[in-house]
Amino acid sequence: MKFNIIILLYFGSSLCYAGIPLVVNTWNFQHATQKAWEVLKDNSSDSDNALDALTLGCKVCQDEQCDTTVGYGGSPDENGETTLDALIFDGDTMDMGAIGGIRRVKNAIGVARHVLENTEHSFLVGSLASQFAFELGYPDESLQTNFSLNLWEEWKADNCQPNFWKNVVPNPKDSMWSLY
Repeated sequence: MKFNIIILLYFGSSLCYAGIPLVVNTWNFQHATQKAWEVLKDNSSDSDNALDALTLGCKVCQDEQCDTTVGYGGSPDENGETTLDALIFDGDTMDMGAIGGIRRVKNAIGVARHVLENTEHSFLVGSLASQFAFELGYPDESLQTNFSLNLWEEWKADNCQPNFWKNVVPNPKDSMWSLY
């Protein structure tokens, strides 16, 4: 499993006289990097702009489903549903906002930013993350695509292998394996 990490660094006047912004992306997702740069290059002197650049850069990757590992339509879980995770970190304040296992919300990074800016929490998971997003007005929409459905069907046809259980054998009566 790959994770997309976009790191935005900006050096304000206290650290560097020139105030040079920098966008670093761990993967070759050029559109995401370009979007982050476009936002950052004109005004890199404040934390909010860096967070805007990070949010919008990551959203590009979510929308484009970068190499099918980021955003909707990606790797389905054991029930065939795609869930998303996102984390955003403010280097000035050392605050973070994250969501994990969010269902039926495409803009995971946007919800993570709302956790950062609009709650006392740092991490919302599962149905609470989804509920939070819906209360903010994010649309309820399927994250499944023909590609992710096909991945799941192939996985089931291959006797649910590979699976990600470690040092345990699932109870066939209480798990999805009981279906096969």
